[in-house]
Amino acid sequence: MASSLEVSLAEPGPFCGGDRVSGAVAVEVSAASALALCALRLEASGAARAAWSEGPGAPSASALEAPPSPSVSGARREAQVLFLDVRQVLLGREEEQEGPRDDEGLVLLEPGKHEFPFSFQLPEQPLATSFTGKYGSIQYFVKAILERPLAPSQIVQREFQVISHIDVNSPVLLTPARQCQEKMVGCWFFTSGPVSLSAKIERKGYCNGEAIPIYAEIENCSSRLIVPKAAIFQTQTYLASGKTKTFRQMVANVRGNHVASGSTDTWNGKTLKIPPVTPSILDCCIIRVDYSLAVYIHIPGAKKLMLELPLVIGTIPCTAFSSRNSSLVSQFSVDMSWLALTMPEHPEAPPNYADIVSEEEFSRHVTAYPPAVDCDEQLCCPMFAYIQEFRFQPPPLYSEIDPHPTEVEDNQPVSIMS
Repeated sequence: MASSLEVSLAEPGPFCGGDRVSGAVAVEVSAASALALCALRLEASGAARAAWSEGPGAPSASALEAPPSPSVSGARREAQVLFLDVRQVLLGREEEQEGPRDDEGLVLLEPGKHEFPFSFQLPEQPLATSFTGKYGSIQYFVKAILERPLAPSQIVQREFQVISHIDVNSPVLLTPARQCQEKMVGCWFFTSGPVSLSAKIERKGYCNGEAIPIYAEIENCSSRLIVPKAAIFQTQTYLASGKTKTFRQMVANVRGNHVASGSTDTWNGKTLKIPPVTPSILDCCIIRVDYSLAVYIHIPGAKKLMLELPLVIGTIPCTAFSSRNSSLVSQFSVDMSWLALTMPEHPEAPPNYADIVSEEEFSRHVTAYPPAVDCDEQLCCPMFAYIQEFRFQPPPLYSEIDPHPTEVEDNQPVSIMS
């Protein structure tokens, strides 16, 4: 009898529809078996299963691995959908025989380790994402079956993950979601006032690890102290035998500050991070996994005020913002490309004002000083000389009247338009 049987995959996955799954089956024959007669088959299967029991004494969790028991008054609900069914013969005769098997379909294996590679392609259509829930599961397996005469078959299986991609860049998932609601706190004639809540998210589709910015407005006109909160809920829906079973659980939550009576509060993008969860399952007919973002207010002594916004957990992150930025950058580069044609590589400095005015005007406003002998003597010159020198550095102001006529009296006013 073989000492060990092992199945290994060339890639860990997860896989998508149309991908090729490759690996090898290792068979080790013990030294006690000088020559072993055996046949090796490979089976790849994938299915969605839902099962639960109803009525008194029914278990709370599903028993998928247990053999089906006779239904008592329709208390047992079961359903199965097959996605993948691949069969290969790795060692031995390929055709099946009816009746007892003979030794013609078996092969002699010497002691030692033997490897048999395998490869198969998943169906092209999208496959449901692998999932294990409260009352059902979606699982994919590779199973190796080693058969020997007069001995029980050895079976070993390995699970591999399959994912059905959801692109959150679709127009439906990029649209915002918003709701508002008001609740009167109190009962009958003893009302204390209304509590109003409005909440909004920028889009409906997000991926694992992303933070959802939440925009909300809370107004407390009641006499009680309220607390706003937000949470992500996962809803599992199972369908079997015409009946529906649901299971709902919270996967993440965040809490806001207390809002006193007669006060308001605003969430300007309060974030709630999505934990590692299974993506939304929307393409399986018996198992469905949905998500929602609930923004609610805890009111002491009254039922909470809750708003639920639809949420889809996808696998392909949103690229709308980055693509919009890249388009703006490319547009800006195109619009500003003319600068490269007109601007010189080394811009030329603007001319000095003293170079463009007449010598007569320059001599009228600049006092002549003897040239300095060295740098030490330059520091001893009157400061007024440096002020007069820098007086003509700024460019001239625009004027419709010539500021330098040929004959101008010193006391004649000059009109300069600023």
